[in-house]
Amino acid sequence: MPIPEQRDLEQARGILADWLAKQRPELSDVEVGPISGPAFTGFSNETLLFDASWSEDGTPGGQSLVLRVKPTQHTVFLEADFEQQYLVLRTLGAHSTVPVPPVQWYEADESYLGAPFFVMGRVAGRVPADNPPYTLQGWLLDESTPAERRVLVESGLGALAAIHGVDWRELGLEVLSKPQYGQLGFEQQLRYYERSYEWAQADAGFPASAVSRATLEWVQAHAPDHDPEITLCWGDARINNQLFGPDHRVAAVLDWEMVTLADPMMDLGWWLFLDRHFHEGMPAPRLEGFPTRDEMVTMYERASGRTARDLEFYEMFAGLRFAVVMMRIATLVAGFGLMPLEAAEEMAANNAVTRVLADQLGLPAPGPAPGSFG
Repeated sequence: MPIPEQRDLEQARGILADWLAKQRPELSDVEVGPISGPAFTGFSNETLLFDASWSEDGTPGGQSLVLRVKPTQHTVFLEADFEQQYLVLRTLGAHSTVPVPPVQWYEADESYLGAPFFVMGRVAGRVPADNPPYTLQGWLLDESTPAERRVLVESGLGALAAIHGVDWRELGLEVLSKPQYGQLGFEQQLRYYERSYEWAQADAGFPASAVSRATLEWVQAHAPDHDPEITLCWGDARINNQLFGPDHRVAAVLDWEMVTLADPMMDLGWWLFLDRHFHEGMPAPRLEGFPTRDEMVTMYERASGRTARDLEFYEMFAGLRFAVVMMRIATLVAGFGLMPLEAAEEMAANNAVTRVLADQLGLPAPGPAPGSFG
């Protein structure tokens, strides 16, 4: 469910054409075509898609571009870390084999669009949808063969393994550390999400659900006391944030809002939890050809050279993190008048995330699958 965005897209076309001409002074006749995206935007960074055209030494040219704007009126995460997303994309594009969109410019001046933004080249491909979920509708269900689905998942896990193989120290990505939350590694992650939980709950206008509270308590009671390894972690590791080519292989890894430094099992746990979220929490039949949980773990181990461990814990931690996001989204939809506060409270308490968590914790289900949200 999107939040209404009040941006005048026609006005933005002119602003972006003038801005682009300043970035490329060697060009003439710079124009920006119609902007797609969103009269309605999502819950993280606003995304604008457009084609730019120009003339260079009398020769027509152009490019399809993607622009992401730092959120200002609504925030899902405790800290946006917007410039760091650009830094990671630029660094990985230049110094790694991780497939990411080609980033081209970062603009810190808020006078153009009301907030900082960065611009990337658009990569051709398709993304398995969040809503309606790819398990119930869309190209992966309707057009792909079981063998192609298996290739897609294995390719996605290969891209995840490539992220974890990056030498983040050599690339200067230690700036992703959040020492204000404690020691680098799980201590930082736990303290950050404890703080996020408090922030989301304080701003909600309704109490946290029993399932999310129980999950927080479980995570606190079972937290690891050391980090066997710290790598670059994508944060939101799932096929819905990957762009796939016609061969069902990853063309680009998208959406780096949750990028961090942590145990790589945190990403794998998120991947596995999100797989359960889409297949069990909705619920939906498992797509034919999709690897099982154990097969996905084996695929990751083969691609990364690592032995998976502590996955029960990191799947539960993934559920806690996602429950915080759902609490925040429920707060936003109520605040923007998209649903009554009582309905938002129900949304935060009973969704695909909390239904999976309840099952993992052995608790009663918070309610039946209510429809398309969550």
